[in-house]
Amino acid sequence: MTSPNSDAIAVVTGGAGFLGSHLVERLLREGHRVRVFDKLVRGTNWVQSHVDQGTVEFVQADLLDFEALVDTVQGASVVWHLAGNTDIPAGVSDTELDVRNAVLGTRTVLEAMRSTGVKGILFPSTGAVYGDAKVVPTPETYGPLLPNSLYGAGKLGCEGLISAYCSMFGIRARIFRLGNVIGSRMGHGIIYDFINKLSQNPSELEILGDGQGAKNYFLAEECVDGIMYFFRNGFSDNHTSCDIINIGTDASTSVMKIAQIIIEEMGLDDVKYRFTGGVKGWLGDQPKVFLDVTKAKNLGWVARNSSEHAVRVAARRYLDKE
Repeated sequence: MTSPNSDAIAVVTGGAGFLGSHLVERLLREGHRVRVFDKLVRGTNWVQSHVDQGTVEFVQADLLDFEALVDTVQGASVVWHLAGNTDIPAGVSDTELDVRNAVLGTRTVLEAMRSTGVKGILFPSTGAVYGDAKVVPTPETYGPLLPNSLYGAGKLGCEGLISAYCSMFGIRARIFRLGNVIGSRMGHGIIYDFINKLSQNPSELEILGDGQGAKNYFLAEECVDGIMYFFRNGFSDNHTSCDIINIGTDASTSVMKIAQIIIEEMGLDDVKYRFTGGVKGWLGDQPKVFLDVTKAKNLGWVARNSSEHAVRVAARRYLDKE
């Protein structure tokens, strides 16, 4: 797989969302033609200004709309497939959510690519595929993969489909298992949750779980840097047609440290903690996620910011302090 030239079209599914919009902006800065496919399920289009300026083609449609996807990927050099459910708790009440938006949606994307001859796909997966891993930090070779959320199961199903299409139909893929991506456009997650709870009640913070969980966090722009780096430099056409790599920081940040950072950034004092939900806090949670990023380092890419600093930067951005 080689990187697209500026005359080719880069299709970004989910390109109007949190991570997708950061990728679109990066591609535009580098002179690429960009076509975004997004359902706008959250009602927010973070690339609307680019659409208004005519620098981005925009298709609003459901990921299961095969004909719309065929028209969208026609003539593309590569598909950056970022569309899908990102709200893990939502899968508890709607158990079809990740099947529709992850597994079936990815299958539709792959079929559209197969029918139009598009051969390259980039897919952001997740550390949630590892479940409650017994090896920490967790490398790409860890198994068996036993997700404990429907979100993780859906992403793992997508990985399996992509691998099969690569083997059977000549598609080449790069799958990135990501740490927790954070930034100013977050619509959910622990930083979003803590800030909103403290905005409503500055004297008490409800924490789902026992506070002992820890995950590796990194900023959206660093995530984009990583996937762009490995798309261009980390792999060659001599590699397997379906490569997997962990991307994230090389340390984790605890729930209690995140709470402390947000309380500091909000200028609050004497905040009481209230723990609910036991160890996991909510169905499908992975209290501890710590990806082994040795492979990424060996291939030449390292996150610039630590996990803890990324949390502070993301909190400040969300609070409009920088």
